[in-house]
Amino acid sequence: MIFDTKVAILVLEDLAVWQKLNVTAFLSTGIAGAVPEAMGEAYEDAAGRRFARLLGQPMLIFGATADDLRRALRVAIERNLTRAAYVRAMFATGHDAANREVFRAEPVETPDLVGLALRGPKKDVDKATGRARLHP
Repeated sequence: MIFDTKVAILVLEDLAVWQKLNVTAFLSTGIAGAVPEAMGEAYEDAAGRRFARLLGQPMLIFGATADDLRRALRVAIERNLTRAAYVRAMFATGHDAANREVFRAEPVETPDLVGLALRGPKKDVDKATGRARLHP
């Protein structure tokens, strides 16, 4: 199946593995929540038990430098891509309201990004991901 949109998640390369997984999980839910029409149908096993819907298209995960993240955010804003962000201060919080509070406190021009998820037209997402490489 060919998609006219793309989902990319950029994660800061030098995070601990548990942090990379945590950031990726949170950011993927951000895209799913922002674009409910991108969700597939519910899954059902052979016994008829239902499982939750998943995003209906692949997500590419990129390792990124801090510069890659800042550039991707700038391009995402310029091209009006759907975006979800995770900043370093969110590791120290324990709930969603606190996450939003520390996110709002970040400098607008230089947030301490550790992850960024994007969805939009393929060419625009490709432009935003730039030199970032697929995560190993």
